Amino acid sequence: MRTATVTRETKETKISVSLDLDGKGKAEISTGIGFFDHMLELFTKHGLFDITLSCQGDLHIDDHHSVEDSAITLGVAFSKALGDKAGIERYGAAYVPMDETLVRSVVDLSGRPFLVYRAEVVRPTIGSFAVELAEHFWHSFTDAVRANIHIELLYGRNQHHILEATFKATARALAAATRFNPRIEGINSTKGSL
Repeated sequence: MRTATVTRETKETKISVSLDLDGKGKAEISTGIGFFDHMLELFTKHGLFDITLSCQGDLHIDDHHSVEDSAITLGVAFSKALGDKAGIERYGAAYVPMDETLVRSVVDLSGRPFLVYRAEVVRPTIGSFAVELAEHFWHSFTDAVRANIHIELLYGRNQHHILEATFKATARALAAATRFNPRIEGINSTKGSL
């Protein structure tokens, strides 16, 4: 079973995440941030993960701590669920169109965290969600899961479409990277570990 349950509690947030990498795309997301919940729900659906994520954060200050700590906790859950990564593809890539927008996401579950994020900010907020927090989410997630992730907006104008496509594309790339391949013996690396 490639599952994990992780909790994280600080003076700013209290978060619980349950993850099943081999799920059906079932989401139970509650962060108190409507647009962020929407992004995590579609991430779950398009990655075919089952994710339950509950966050109680200091939203009276702003959304920053809740987004950051949710990303960290989710990334740790992915890392735990993957275990030693034996038999997985390791690499995944996806293109996702969203009307006028096209995004590419490429993932390497290398054990070496590095994010390249190239997605234009065309307006500062969507609802109450600060658009700059999307990049911060991916930085925090990348560090916690210890992956190499490249997310690039190829073109697009609508900010909602841009962010939605980044979450969908990265979910699909992660789904491909975490997939078992029966032809892979052990770890998919000449080093013998990831």
